[in-house]
Amino acid sequence: MKPETERLIDEFLTHADDLGDEIVDDVKEMLGVVPFIFTILRDRPEIFALSTIADYRTSRPESLDVKTAELIAIASAAAAGADSCLKVHIGAALKEGASRDEILDTLLIAAMIGKTRVLASSLRQFRDVCGME
Repeated sequence: MKPETERLIDEFLTHADDLGDEIVDDVKEMLGVVPFIFTILRDRPEIFALSTIADYRTSRPESLDVKTAELIAIASAAAAGADSCLKVHIGAALKEGASRDEILDTLLIAAMIGKTRVLASSLRQFRDVCGME
């Protein structure tokens, strides 16, 4: 890495503790809770600041309204089997104006895609072993 880039990063990271505090406050406001993983990652202020800033920017893209971003987070958490994240993002989606039906439909779509993924993979194996009739 170029020395000037290293210097800029080092300067930025001198504020990691303060940034971490602000990030935790912002996330608590945004989601209604502070995710469990934050409590552990705060032990590494530099990693926490860099990682969570990237996550925040990713989770709130300019191209999507916040409610839509939360519905996508719900579908992603469901697909990943991230139950704690799912609960947090359902609450955040409600806070952002999503209806119960929108959340349920999001979960049903995620489940349908998940089922299709399992069937596509397993039925290919079935076909390869058992053949087609």
